[in-house]
Amino acid sequence: MTASSHLPYVVFGVTGRTGAATADALLRSAQAVRAVVRDPDQGRPWAERGAEVAVADLTDLASMVSALSQAQGAYVLSPQHYNREDLFERADLIADITARAAVAAGVPRLVALSSVGADRENGTGWIRMNRMLEQRLTEAGLPAIFLRAAYFMENWMPMVGHAVRSGTLPAFLSPPNRSLPMVATVDVGNAAAVLLQEKKMESCVVTLSGPKDYAPNDVAAIVSATLDKPVDVAVLPEAEWPKALADAHFSKAALAGFTEMTRGLNGSHIDIRSDPSAIEWAGTTTLGQVIAELTQRQR
Repeated sequence: MTASSHLPYVVFGVTGRTGAATADALLRSAQAVRAVVRDPDQGRPWAERGAEVAVADLTDLASMVSALSQAQGAYVLSPQHYNREDLFERADLIADITARAAVAAGVPRLVALSSVGADRENGTGWIRMNRMLEQRLTEAGLPAIFLRAAYFMENWMPMVGHAVRSGTLPAFLSPPNRSLPMVATVDVGNAAAVLLQEKKMESCVVTLSGPKDYAPNDVAAIVSATLDKPVDVAVLPEAEWPKALADAHFSKAALAGFTEMTRGLNGSHIDIRSDPSAIEWAGTTTLGQVIAELTQRQR
């Protein structure tokens, strides 16, 4: 066993879904983990599971270098601040500092969460923030695997809650019978953990979807079966999107980014197969498993 094998894998975003899933997958495979948090209290659950905890501010170079030092590899991402008008500028700042810190710390391997559509130069809305991270890491010459995830199955959570209460599933995606690649966040974490440990893989792009594609009608059918009552899909016209998203408290810039991204998804401009150089991976978690769990939580 080499000395480097005792070093931890650094995982950012452990208070969110994919970071938590990545750290969990690594710990379950008996790997050393350093969980990076903004506040020491956020690290307590991970420390209780045996992880090292590092406190860092993603906009502070010194703390980022410290968090990334003496590591086998790192899972990095660009947290998206939807309440800010400068969310794209902040995302670029975080991407730049992440790249500079990884170079300074000599991180031998990075897995960066990205998104399908990050290969597109424009017309992708929020996904442009993931593209910024890819570009900054590439420009820095870092050994990185870009994990371009499909539409998260968990994005349906608020709509499933509405369906449980009303029997109607609102949908931004249309038409309702059109299937789209979707992936569970647990599969993102599992894939990231595998890629971090797969030393033979060179820098590349990996696209990640679920075991099959799904349509809004499929979501409604699963909720209906779980509740044992009819559930209909109600596609929301674009003019109603701001009202439907009011509870999310998006800034004007974030709302514009959501609108452009959703148009791109509905118009097939954002396509999981648009980058011919990408390696295709598929998770094993079905939409039925995720939606059934979401439905049970909302009952």
